[in-house]
Amino acid sequence: MSKLIASVDQRTNIVGQNRLELLIFRLIGEQPFGINVFKVREVLQCPELTEMPGASPCVRGIAHLRGVPITVIDLSEATGGRRIEDLKSAFVLVTEYNRTTQGFLVGGVDRIVNINWEQIMPPPKGAGANHYLTAVTKVDNKLVQVIDVEKVFAEISPIDEEVSEDVKKQVTDIDLSSMTVLVADDSSVARNQVKRALSSIGVNVELVNDGRQALNWLEDKAKEMGGDITSKVPLLISDIEMPEMDGYTLTTSVKNHPDLRKVHIILHSSLSGVFNEAMVRKVGADQFIAKFHPDELASAVRKWMAEP
Repeated sequence: MSKLIASVDQRTNIVGQNRLELLIFRLIGEQPFGINVFKVREVLQCPELTEMPGASPCVRGIAHLRGVPITVIDLSEATGGRRIEDLKSAFVLVTEYNRTTQGFLVGGVDRIVNINWEQIMPPPKGAGANHYLTAVTKVDNKLVQVIDVEKVFAEISPIDEEVSEDVKKQVTDIDLSSMTVLVADDSSVARNQVKRALSSIGVNVELVNDGRQALNWLEDKAKEMGGDITSKVPLLISDIEMPEMDGYTLTTSVKNHPDLRKVHIILHSSLSGVFNEAMVRKVGADQFIAKFHPDELASAVRKWMAEP
């Protein structure tokens, strides 16, 4: 299984081509699920787990991997399913995102597939607000559900979402009331985190679910304003991995558009382990920020909204 993930670092050549690679896994039963390979640092047979008193029932224990303790979350139980009982045949996906490392217990791991983001669709409407999906796609005529692991982790280990008073004071030197920041993210948790942080410093926020919606919204705004929109929409904050159009492709499209190219872009992603400054320059983004640090995000927003 280690060979399955060994080439992750070599897979960055798909970046900017609106493609991604999904690691396909199972929880209980044969339903396939997916997670972006870039979030997965390692896949291993479930090691011996040490119980963690007082932890969430979804936390099955602590795995000691090369001397480093990793919290292991039962992904089936955390998303409303049955507990994975047979640990001897189970696997742990060691993931790295949102500046943290954690393990997800899964029933089985199948393979990696390379697909286009245009094949990744948002969850069907009518699913309600409490589901754990960010997207769905088809692989070999089977519906693959992409789990919102950010939502899972946020429910088990909530993070501080408040902007500090010191940063709020720094933002009062410019008038933000007449401008709007567009936020594109397929995770409802991430969208709301950003909205709460920016609203607390007086920024108007418009939310969309993916890159395609973001580009359409910006183009409609340009038509409405008859050209350059930066006086009203100076900044776009975009996730990287989104259905239909990823953040890299969105950034390139915006920067190549005559009426949108002056809009500043912050790529705000959980994929901190694979991103580098060279990639920011390649696609034309102004800044990369790893999720989620409200003070860092608020300070960056103040900087780019003050820029001409």
